[in-house]
Amino acid sequence: MTPQGVDGTGKGRATPKRKESESRRKQSSLSPIKGKEQKKAAKALAKQNRVAQRAAYLRGEDSALPIRDRGPVRKFVRNYVDSRRSTGEYFLPIIFLVLILTLIPVAAVQISAIALMYGVLVFAVIDGFFLSRRIRKIVAEKFPDAPTKGLGMYAWLRSTQMRKLRAPHPMVKVGEKFK
Repeated sequence: MTPQGVDGTGKGRATPKRKESESRRKQSSLSPIKGKEQKKAAKALAKQNRVAQRAAYLRGEDSALPIRDRGPVRKFVRNYVDSRRSTGEYFLPIIFLVLILTLIPVAAVQISAIALMYGVLVFAVIDGFFLSRRIRKIVAEKFPDAPTKGLGMYAWLRSTQMRKLRAPHPMVKVGEKFK
């Protein structure tokens, strides 16, 4: 008796052995063999593409940005945050200073350093809260159809990064007016 297909006809060939099927699958899944020069060229091209993509990302080109950073609303928020100074961007250098001050074996200096750290943290959170409210209000006026969900947190997180470490890089200077 021969095996029947769905339409009632036989398949017309013997079932392949497992060994044959596995060897055929392994052969077809391997990439074609390349020479050393081809591998080097492909690797150099891939590196060049990564460098170009990273440069476009840092310039703020919309096509190179991740989805969360794309669009005119997010660009406006980035420019708004970059055009002002915030307490949060100084938090990391202050933490480094606090670390150095806590190494001094004087209790008053250590306590003062820790108080400074927590004070800056509180100011950064308060600044972030008011920045978030301001951003949502301005975006609602400037882009009436755009959703404002998540913009406040996006602005606050950007404002807590040091200016030189922000990605994409700031497009406006501190105090500069922008559109």
